[in-house]
Amino acid sequence: MEKEERNRLLQLAMDLHGKYLVRLAYTYVKDEAKAEDLVQEAFIQYYIHLENFEARSSVKTYLYRITVNLCHNHLKSWSHRKLEWTETISNWFVSKDNPEQVAINNETSDEVNTLLAALSPKYREVLWLYYMEDFSIQEISEILECSVNTVKTRLARGRHSAKTTFEEGMLDEN
Repeated sequence: MEKEERNRLLQLAMDLHGKYLVRLAYTYVKDEAKAEDLVQEAFIQYYIHLENFEARSSVKTYLYRITVNLCHNHLKSWSHRKLEWTETISNWFVSKDNPEQVAINNETSDEVNTLLAALSPKYREVLWLYYMEDFSIQEISEILECSVNTVKTRLARGRHSAKTTFEEGMLDEN
């Protein structure tokens, strides 16, 4: 494959799927800059392995799979766990009235994001892909490399968990 053709395919993939991949990565890492970095790495991986792409699935599914894998690897990494611990400790010493903290809390107060964040990653990713990205159950099973029945189970359990979490939140507000 010629370099010009590879560049054209990469640009097309970035234009079509870039913002959706950043949103997907953000649901995992909860940091916009890190999500953008992970998506950039996903596109680099796509470009490097473009000649090996067998087209057994769509480019969209392939890019989502790469991004999910990179997010999982990041969340398992020592650097992420160390940063998470450092932020937890620093939050103990930051006043709750800090204007920066207030702005961050206001920015993340969206009910859907809050609700999804309360779920375990395996339910959050399935619900996000199904409802927010409009993937079919079959496509989600390809992205997550699990069976269709596993996706259906996670969808059902995720819905139940989301409903329970939402109802508990409603009771706490009253």
